[in-house]
Amino acid sequence: MTDTNLSSRATFGWVRPVGWGLAVAMILLPFLAMQVAPESGVDWTGGDFLFAAIVIGGVGMAFELAVRISSNWSYRAGAAVGLAAGFFLLWSNAAVGYIGDDNPYNMVFFLIVAFAFLGSIIAAFRAKGMAVVMLAAGVAHALAGAIGYPQDPITGPITLVFTGMWLTSAWLFRRAAQEAATGEATR
Repeated sequence: MTDTNLSSRATFGWVRPVGWGLAVAMILLPFLAMQVAPESGVDWTGGDFLFAAIVIGGVGMAFELAVRISSNWSYRAGAAVGLAAGFFLLWSNAAVGYIGDDNPYNMVFFLIVAFAFLGSIIAAFRAKGMAVVMLAAGVAHALAGAIGYPQDPITGPITLVFTGMWLTSAWLFRRAAQEAATGEATR
């Protein structure tokens, strides 16, 4: 282990347990709300808790993988932003639907997350390929949001936010690939 790795672990050693602690808290918070304030409207089933554990745990494990794949901060930031986009899109679409509740068009937004996930695997998590995948996810999201806009105009600003997240992730991965090509950072 190099001195840089030791220094980094000493400086950021608290991040991992805090991150996983927040993940557990996000899963337990609805349970606590149901116990303490039943009138809050929170009414999760066992399936809801399982879904939350799988999605939140999956995002946490994916970010752990990204941190292990590359020490490049642009790569890590690109992974964080892309994972956040996928998480929030999946979460909000499952909770209330992107384009209204029970609209079959919402399936398109689940497919965008699936595309980003599978595309990342196909790109072998390499920065250059990840940039292309996140760019494609951003374009797909923009198109899907534009097509769905007439059905639910509130999705306009939401589409801009998600598209911006996907494109920011793409830019960060592109930057990581450029830094790797010039020898500034690894992978």
